[in-house]
Amino acid sequence: MQLGVIGLGRMGGNIVRRLARHGHRCVVFDRNAAAMRPLAEEGAVAAADLADLVARLEGPRAVWVMLPAGEITGDAVTELAALMAPGDIVIDGGNTSYKDDIARAAALAKRRIFYVDVGTSGGVWGLERGYCLMIGGERDVVERLAPIFKTLAPGIGTIPRTPGREAMSGTAEQGYLHCGPSGAGHFVKMIHNGIEYGLMQAYAEGLDILKNANGKGLEPDLRYDLNLADVTEVWRRGSVVSSWLLDLTAQALAENPTLSSYTGVVADSGEGRWTVNAAVEEGVPADVLSASLFARFRSRQDHTFGEKVLSAMRQKFGGHVEQKSG
Repeated sequence: MQLGVIGLGRMGGNIVRRLARHGHRCVVFDRNAAAMRPLAEEGAVAAADLADLVARLEGPRAVWVMLPAGEITGDAVTELAALMAPGDIVIDGGNTSYKDDIARAAALAKRRIFYVDVGTSGGVWGLERGYCLMIGGERDVVERLAPIFKTLAPGIGTIPRTPGREAMSGTAEQGYLHCGPSGAGHFVKMIHNGIEYGLMQAYAEGLDILKNANGKGLEPDLRYDLNLADVTEVWRRGSVVSSWLLDLTAQALAENPTLSSYTGVVADSGEGRWTVNAAVEEGVPADVLSASLFARFRSRQDHTFGEKVLSAMRQKFGGHVEQKSG
């Protein structure tokens, strides 16, 4: 299948590579020409601008936008809509607010252009592992894009089948899911990221307690000098708290037991705030998720070992670089 891709950062570039490896034809554009060169060498077609990208695609076209949420994505969608024809599809694979999705889908519908929102999880590991895809939009339009989603998703792989799913149909076991109408994909991804905040904070706080178990304020016989690289490694082996996030934490601690290369300044990319806002709007208690968001705010003022753990996890799974404090 042919696909246009706009935005060739950490995830956008690897999405193109994964598609190309499976025979899909990609036309790509990024304002940074250097980001296009290696992909062109790997078989993608580099476009000069958005108009050139649209012109190089056969109708009905599909264009995947992989840009930071907010104005930059909104501007790209608006420019694309002016260039595309009825029946074409704009796919937003970034972390856009689901409320913006609803508005953009309605605006594009007036031009008879379809809009699909795709919450994309997988970070810098998606090229090899595949991407978990949470999709919103009209069902028949989503089904048109099934070859793309099937390629990007991880597939069943070696994960054991969930007991009770034998009689269930659908694509969830393949790693992609049509969640509902416009905005539903990014809504599910938003909550996914809110949960991620809470999981990461739990690991960070627990490891901070273990690190400080030898504190001078404790009675001598209550002090423990624990090897956290070993603790996280043993937790990976049959423990109920094992997970991919724990795998990455164990890796970070094995590489640098003090995490001295991290300051502990922990960014939030927006979805955590939107998750808490949604909880308020729905009247749903979200104590852990809101506390984990507020902990990130505090991390920009003073830093604990736990915040270095958070920074290490974010760098390992997403390639996120710490922001400077202040």
